[in-house]
Amino acid sequence: MALQVKNFQEYKEAYQKSVENPALFWEEQANTFQWHRKWDKVLDWNFEEPNIKWFEGAKLNITENCIDRHLKDKANQTAIIWEPNDPNDETIRFTYQELHDEVCKTANMLKSLGIKKGDVICFYMPMVPQLAISVLACARIGAIHSVVFAGFSAKALADRINDASVKMVICTDGNNRGSKQIAVKKVVDEAIELGCPSVEKVLMLKHTHQEVNWNLNLDILWSQAIKEQPPVCPATVMDAEDVLFILYTSGSTGKPKGVVHTCAGYMVYTTFSFKNVFQYQEGDIYWCTADIGWITGHSYIIYGPLAAGATSIMFEGVPTYPDAGRFWEICDKYKVNQFYTAPTAIRALMAKGDAFVDKYNLDSLKVLGSVGEPINKEAWEWYDNKIGKNKCPIVDTWWQTETGGMMISNLAGVTPQKATFATLPLPGIQPCLVDTDGNEIEGNDVEGLLCIKHPWPSMLRTTYGDHERCKNTYFSVFKGKYFTGDGARRDKDGLYRIIGRVDDVINVSGHRLGTAEVENAINACDFVIESAVVGYPHEIKGQGIFAYVICNSNVDNDRLEPLVRDKVSKIIGPIAKPDKVLLVSGLPKTRSGKIMRRILRKIAEKEISNLGDISTLLNPEIVDEIIEKAGLKTVSS
Repeated sequence: MALQVKNFQEYKEAYQKSVENPALFWEEQANTFQWHRKWDKVLDWNFEEPNIKWFEGAKLNITENCIDRHLKDKANQTAIIWEPNDPNDETIRFTYQELHDEVCKTANMLKSLGIKKGDVICFYMPMVPQLAISVLACARIGAIHSVVFAGFSAKALADRINDASVKMVICTDGNNRGSKQIAVKKVVDEAIELGCPSVEKVLMLKHTHQEVNWNLNLDILWSQAIKEQPPVCPATVMDAEDVLFILYTSGSTGKPKGVVHTCAGYMVYTTFSFKNVFQYQEGDIYWCTADIGWITGHSYIIYGPLAAGATSIMFEGVPTYPDAGRFWEICDKYKVNQFYTAPTAIRALMAKGDAFVDKYNLDSLKVLGSVGEPINKEAWEWYDNKIGKNKCPIVDTWWQTETGGMMISNLAGVTPQKATFATLPLPGIQPCLVDTDGNEIEGNDVEGLLCIKHPWPSMLRTTYGDHERCKNTYFSVFKGKYFTGDGARRDKDGLYRIIGRVDDVINVSGHRLGTAEVENAINACDFVIESAVVGYPHEIKGQGIFAYVICNSNVDNDRLEPLVRDKVSKIIGPIAKPDKVLLVSGLPKTRSGKIMRRILRKIAEKEISNLGDISTLLNPEIVDEIIEKAGLKTVSS
């Protein structure tokens, strides 16, 4: 199996080797996988185009590495444990042999419905086992999966379907979420009605058994389509750089970007990072609480753990149902060894009180993980004390949809940990800090913009259908470097702390939302003339959304807020609803018409003692007015 470093000295040696000769280092990791044909060249790259190729000429299928190669010695080992929303419902376990059979049956079903290599399938499903199974079935036959989180609106779903020219949508009838049942097929129907001409079929899995509308020309029932499908399906041989999946992420401009990941490099890196960061050992039970609709679910519920031969838990429910002890009940139930969740969840459970934790043992836990946003000190300490009992390393992982895998993180019990710090780069990752002119900032105890100066195997290759956008967003800001969009600090010991986004992106509960995307939704309200959205500190979500709105009629603030929240929910989804809405008569703008978000951000944060020079604004008087409306003392008072 791929290299797993065991102590700090081994980490330093591996890191040195990975920087001095990246191609040789990653070739050694890749040699531990199963290939139909080895590569002609390990790495070919330039960041100008950008054009990145890993393991060029190699032939493989990722599912053979996630499933088939384990059948010799792990056929009867549990691969996936599915924990339902309701703790009284039945747990479902799949051994590697059972997972193989189910993936093959599902792959044969997709082929029988006309799906072939290169077709794009969109998933709009809750966390049911068939989501993981059919994602792997796509990969087995060379179809491209595009999973959309089943909390997005019909409009957001339609946009993603159309951007990727999706041939088939796979969904459930509904979704169990805590005490509620949510309609899922209904949202898909609405998306199709908005106009999705590329969609030929909608495949629906019965899950909640709620009433649905049925279109005989379009809709197919999963249970009928999978009937009598054989449990054997030869894996389609893929090129190393064939597309594995598209995953949409918000950027600083309105339209979400389809981030493209390819087969070989993604497989090698997710497996390597999983084994090293979590220090996974044979027989461990690993649980990542993410939704497969996000990159964390792709990389660290499905591909990384399965390629490493691990046992991975999938959870349908929410952390507070039936009560706020659910996570800890599951940890005890399955004797979880590695637990990976988001700071938002930690803060929400911390706020519910220790009584929900104290009744559980939690003595199986060996490693705790944090993902999605920087974790604050209070949450880190509570996680360490109450959940880890001060004996579990906390891996604070920094990475992105675009990076495919964890980039900067301590390795559990191997490299130093420091509260609120992601700490050190993984072997093969070469971060640097630059100033706004792109000059590299040397030494320690410094702050700057976080870039990566050398390719790594799981990095994005393009944005779907728009390579120029990929180039402009990630590779044009600083020549010869991948720009992350994050600011970071490097302390006196060379450890990295991620400060947060420096572009117009808000990180809400670990979900990236572009300000332009939210503003476009608000501006779709009939009475709205203009809006500006910023992030501000939120004690549970990390960042909340603060919307400043200009209206054309006598709408008061009390009426405005529900209307705006409802519109954003319909266009993007409930996750994007503004937490605060403030009716204003104008927005602070430069003479060239650019909104000064810096000022709006400070007002939202209630930090108005130093707004900087506002005299050059086109309308400096508006600042005092907004401050007063926000219930703060004005600069002049």
